[in-house]
Amino acid sequence: MMKGLLIVNTGDGKGKSTASLGIMLRAWGRGMRVGMFQFLKSGTADYGEYHAAQKLGIEILSLGDGCSWESKDMDVSRTVNLHAWEAVKEKITSGTYDVIVLDEFTFLMHFGWLDTQEVVNWILKNKPQDLHLIVTGRYAPSELLAAADLVTEMLEIKHHYKEQGLTSQPGVDR
Repeated sequence: MMKGLLIVNTGDGKGKSTASLGIMLRAWGRGMRVGMFQFLKSGTADYGEYHAAQKLGIEILSLGDGCSWESKDMDVSRTVNLHAWEAVKEKITSGTYDVIVLDEFTFLMHFGWLDTQEVVNWILKNKPQDLHLIVTGRYAPSELLAAADLVTEMLEIKHHYKEQGLTSQPGVDR
């Protein structure tokens, strides 16, 4: 039986977005139409996945104004990300994609910018049956976890930032 899954990658460990990129690549290799829509992250960032996606013709759009810890005005960040959610809802219902990733989307609910139950209800009502929808980010709310078909929690055990004071490494972190 084929069913579009609701997948959540959450937890305090590294690898949530990376795991979703792996599913996107696998799906793209099967001829499926894929897209990633990033909340919080700014389009001015220079992540390696942007370069790879561009070469492969995979759509990755950064819809935020920068990571929350870099925001100079959280009210502006809130407005930008809520506007992005409205635009992404159209992408979800468009029938254009087989796999969509909502990267760092959990933060919009965690920050209280979106009501979690309203988001879950909207997804359950509007997500096409054959669309795989992947949500990533820390602090995934319990209502989203309950609605999901697959949930993976990344657990940080050791991290080179904290343990060794290293900055982000090209090809690994960005």
